[in-house]
Amino acid sequence: MKIKTKRLSYAEVMALPRPAHRKPMHPSLLLASLVRLLSIPELMQTKFHYTEERMDAVGKSPCLILMNHSSFIDLKIAFRIFYPRPLSIICTSDGFVGKPNLMHFLGCIPTQKFVTDISLLKDMRHALFCRKSNILLFPEASYSFNGCATPLPQKFGLLLKQLKVPVVTIRTEGAFSHDPLYNNLQKRKVPVSAHVRCLLTPEEIAERSVDELDAMLKEVFTFDHFAWQREKGIEINEKFRADGLNRILYQCASCGTEGEMEGSGIHLTCRHCGKTHELTPLGQLKAEDGEETFTHIPDWYAWQREQIAAAVAEDSYALDTEVEIGMMVNYRAIYMVGEGRLIHNREGFTLTGCDGQLEYHHAPLAAHSVYSDYFWYELGDVICIGNKDCLYYCFPKQKDVVARTRIAAEEIYAHHRAKHRRKKTPAEEPAPTA
Repeated sequence: MKIKTKRLSYAEVMALPRPAHRKPMHPSLLLASLVRLLSIPELMQTKFHYTEERMDAVGKSPCLILMNHSSFIDLKIAFRIFYPRPLSIICTSDGFVGKPNLMHFLGCIPTQKFVTDISLLKDMRHALFCRKSNILLFPEASYSFNGCATPLPQKFGLLLKQLKVPVVTIRTEGAFSHDPLYNNLQKRKVPVSAHVRCLLTPEEIAERSVDELDAMLKEVFTFDHFAWQREKGIEINEKFRADGLNRILYQCASCGTEGEMEGSGIHLTCRHCGKTHELTPLGQLKAEDGEETFTHIPDWYAWQREQIAAAVAEDSYALDTEVEIGMMVNYRAIYMVGEGRLIHNREGFTLTGCDGQLEYHHAPLAAHSVYSDYFWYELGDVICIGNKDCLYYCFPKQKDVVARTRIAAEEIYAHHRAKHRRKKTPAEEPAPTA
């Protein structure tokens, strides 16, 4: 899938009018029927099936549907399960570029990933109670990089208490293995299934605290797709299965060098020290020299996080890379405005460029993570920062820094949150209410 782009100067883009806010529409049954029809070939190819639990507790009332995010097949799965019930999908705003009317008719609600959006709750309530539509939301807000869950926003349970509608979860198996984000949109022959469950009724939400609700959601959104593949004996024999694996395993676990990994075919190789691993059909890593470092990809990814966390703690983490800059200020196009420099450290992101006209700072506590993606709309790997008025899509010229940056943003956020909590004294804590 591609996206409309246009070259303009930074000044021209900043002078463009911003789109007016539109309330959610009732989803078009005709368009939903078309999506469901177009989804049939891939769902048949993956032998998709699903099971249900407690769905009789939902009835016909509008509900909030929470789904783990693995690949583009997620939307096809949702339409297969819930059709003809109307779905209002919380969608990243760049999905509206070039086709805003179509997306609105489909019932989609635009929002900016990892950017505070005070209008989103109003839009969700409007869709639920005025349009009588169900809300489909991906609480992780991003595709999984390493086959495991990405961090959820804190106090997500507050949303459940504010909406007061049944909460349904969709947990997929095989969707990540079928089309992992790192693998250049190359689909593999893997069976896909889902479990649909009424997690909470409005009465059960009222009985629980926000912390208890958060704990329930964390349990639902804890998974390991590589472990699932191994345990189920799912063999992936495609000869491109390791293509792009360096995007998530960017640091050699043997020599510690970053940015010299190369995933190609069925092998992952460090160009610096020569260490080579085969990605086996069962999704395990096997060192060719017999001296194993990590056999399980999420373990390697977790080790990289430990390196970043240690660097953040001692204030030695830094990213400094030249980038190509795209901007989104409306739904007409992504405006390519030229080159710049992206710096990331414990003080947050700083983006400069466009012959000195652009200077943007993104605070470390602005969000718990950062919007990052691979081969974004076939343009390239991207790191996105910004606010409600403008999003900056940064395409790094430095190799394999996207996963590293996402991990660092999460660890920097956690570092500042912990620092803030340590500064609090008992006198500053809010008094308990009666």
